[in-house]
Amino acid sequence: MSENSKIEWTDHTFNPWEGCQKVGPGCDHCYAETRNARFGGGTAINWGPGAPRRRTSVANWRKPVAWDKAHAEFFATHGRRQRVFCASLADIFDNAVDPVWRRELFDLIELTPNLDWLLLTKRIGNAAEMISRAKVSDWLKGQPNVWLGATIVNQKEANRDIPKLLDVPARVRFLSMEPLLGPVSLRLRRAATESDRQDMDGPCSHITTKAGAGIHWVIAGGESGAGARPMHPDWARDLYMQCHEAGIPFLFKQWGEWAPRGPESMGYPIIDNVPRIRLTDAGHNGQDLTARGGNDVWMQRAGKKATGRMLDGERCDGFPRAA
Repeated sequence: MSENSKIEWTDHTFNPWEGCQKVGPGCDHCYAETRNARFGGGTAINWGPGAPRRRTSVANWRKPVAWDKAHAEFFATHGRRQRVFCASLADIFDNAVDPVWRRELFDLIELTPNLDWLLLTKRIGNAAEMISRAKVSDWLKGQPNVWLGATIVNQKEANRDIPKLLDVPARVRFLSMEPLLGPVSLRLRRAATESDRQDMDGPCSHITTKAGAGIHWVIAGGESGAGARPMHPDWARDLYMQCHEAGIPFLFKQWGEWAPRGPESMGYPIIDNVPRIRLTDAGHNGQDLTARGGNDVWMQRAGKKATGRMLDGERCDGFPRAA
């Protein structure tokens, strides 16, 4: 599915700069920070408050132009446009980034109309203002090759951030619900006020099939890497059903480090001599593991490669129609 990226939902990754700062529970085990530290002699020099962001090379900035020029060959082979995940090692709407860099990135997007740019952020509340400063307030409305996404890991973030995503015009709006750290309901109701959204722990309704009016795509997955927190299978199953009922494409990216133990016929590996835990309503590793129905489930830590991407025997590779 990917040519220059191992990420299941994109073809290329492009980092105009590197560095970020943790802003929520989904950032606790940031792979990009770990990578930065590994290449920085053990210190993540581009991470944290006051840390400098590092702009990538001129040669790196030329890569999207080359991909754009190769669009005809790619389309002939794959029957679709190339997808570019922008800033896997940073955040486009990070407050610490030089605004000039952001404006130059948007210029690059305009110069590559044959690429679909996926701008995923944990700071969706910054998007409207920063886009307006770099270009004009409705710039995204005139960019059919930009998909705007927000990272959502629990119900609190859904209630707080999805309304902000919906307020920004974009050809495709999507949610990346990885690592999924709790059950999230998207379908029942929207909070009446901004104050309610901040405080409410219950569900809010944002999925819609009206063209251009709602969420067009949902990605979900468990956590990988050291310290990974297990994802209860009911959380992923429920998101799948919500999307199915609303006609929204759903992509299950991965189980991550932990996966349910069996049955093998449903695509779940059974591996001996690996750590196992029983997830219950009591929780694990500080997580809220309350699942609808209160089902207990045995989870095994087998590693991302072994746990795979099968959800109850199905490979969920939904993409927006715009793709």
